[in-house]
Amino acid sequence: MEKQIYIIGHRNPDTDSVVSAAAYARLKQAQGQQNCFAARAGNLSPQTEYIFNRFKVPVPEHLPDLIPKTSYYLSDPPVTISEDVALWDALERMQKESLRVIPIVDAQGMYKSMLHYRGFANYIITHINPHKKSYFPVSINHLISTLRAQPITVFNAQEVKKSPIVVAGSYNEYFKQHLEEASPADALVILGDRWDLQKFCLERKVRALILTSGHTLDRELSALAEKNGVSVITSPFDTSSTAMLIIYSAPVGAMGDDTVPLVRLNDPVRKIREPLSKAPSRCLPVGDADGRVAGLIFEGDLIKEPNIEVIMVDHNEPSQAIEGIEHYHIQEVIDHHRLGNLSTKYPITFINKVVGATCTIIANLYREAHVPMEKEIASILLCGILADTLTLHSATTTDTDRNTAEYLSSVTGLDISQLGQELQTEANRINARPADELVAMDMKEYAEQGAEFSVSQIETDRPDDLITRREEILGELEKIALSRNYLFAALLVTDVTILDSLLFVAGKKAFTTLINFPQKDTGIYVMKDVVSRKKQLIPLLSELVEKAGV
Repeated sequence: MEKQIYIIGHRNPDTDSVVSAAAYARLKQAQGQQNCFAARAGNLSPQTEYIFNRFKVPVPEHLPDLIPKTSYYLSDPPVTISEDVALWDALERMQKESLRVIPIVDAQGMYKSMLHYRGFANYIITHINPHKKSYFPVSINHLISTLRAQPITVFNAQEVKKSPIVVAGSYNEYFKQHLEEASPADALVILGDRWDLQKFCLERKVRALILTSGHTLDRELSALAEKNGVSVITSPFDTSSTAMLIIYSAPVGAMGDDTVPLVRLNDPVRKIREPLSKAPSRCLPVGDADGRVAGLIFEGDLIKEPNIEVIMVDHNEPSQAIEGIEHYHIQEVIDHHRLGNLSTKYPITFINKVVGATCTIIANLYREAHVPMEKEIASILLCGILADTLTLHSATTTDTDRNTAEYLSSVTGLDISQLGQELQTEANRINARPADELVAMDMKEYAEQGAEFSVSQIETDRPDDLITRREEILGELEKIALSRNYLFAALLVTDVTILDSLLFVAGKKAFTTLINFPQKDTGIYVMKDVVSRKKQLIPLLSELVEKAGV
């Protein structure tokens, strides 16, 4: 499969993160990189959902994780063969295309079984047994195709029926006895130019008469074949070659190995390792959600680079990235936060600027590349800047953010103040969300002085509504801290009307007893003039973590 590049923001994404991914993917596509796709590592907030719906921009694909999956290691498009194809034709194709295995499918492309050389050998051993009578599933059309035969009379050409092969290689009476024991109505009789035996077979109404070395019937016997409904074909090969090729006339579906399981595109690699190691040729068919074959995966494919690469936007710390990102080549990082501990084995493009929003950086990348923005993209970029800078009032806002917002305003015709108010109205709907959703929104994880903690942030013009839900919110924060063994978990609730915040904190006493911020209520602290998590709050919390010494 063609390599795909996912442009994706941090876990529990905010508006800036999702918009940055969508807009940067559109820029890459405009520059000819059609394999770039926007993605998101979490659910949309009400504000983000409103923005994408209002400006009719497709929402980035939701990726719950990037844990290695089977589909990430597929390369070539699938080669399959219909279950109705003759075994000889299937083997010819395998040899011509140097295939070790080939999936057998039905008319709808649904997986049925696997053709591989070990299975073929088992088939031959099973069906060519001198100690017992062998019956081969075959149609007249398969015989004609495999033998390159000339049809003389043909009846029920497509019917696949198990038939014994009887060779007229003995004296008349012994042959006649042998044919009777083999059930004439099912038998495929191979003989040459012996008129007497030809007539006898036609009178006994055998299933098919196969004449070797190009021999044919005379008119009298041709008429008898028509009358008795006997298929007669002429093989250009001698008796021994004809008998051998009949074995290969069976439909390939009759001898496929149906013990080889079908794995799915979204199956984690860890799930398929064991069945893959036990499969013939160390290969498994891969199916889509409907069971149609989408490819093959070999054991050796798992040591290759996956067909997925990543561009990180609005974050650069692995702890904030989508789960499983360490398995992939990171092409670029575009961010406006502090530097974390990201390391790569190769050089990458790394853009980190002191601005209030990643959308500011993305908008200016369009301008630097002289790529005109579609109006809807310029609109969501403006929304991303206003959302992340509290309509340009946040302490993180720079002149670059203001200038870029003015530029986007002129391109879109949107009024900055009015749009900011509309975005805040949508953001305020967050107050009614369940507590677990509130603390999961825009949650970022940090590591300081050997301790780990998380800080979420939401914005509202009615923070008092959340104070009344103190026990519920602190309970969810406590669950997070305990389940992940964090030093603490916090939620920063920013009041966009007065540009102050409340900080909800739950965690270990070694930390919470050190908090010296003005207290609103138990577990709730007043953060005067604090609206920026990264620039104002995290430095304060880092100092407390250092004092805790845990």
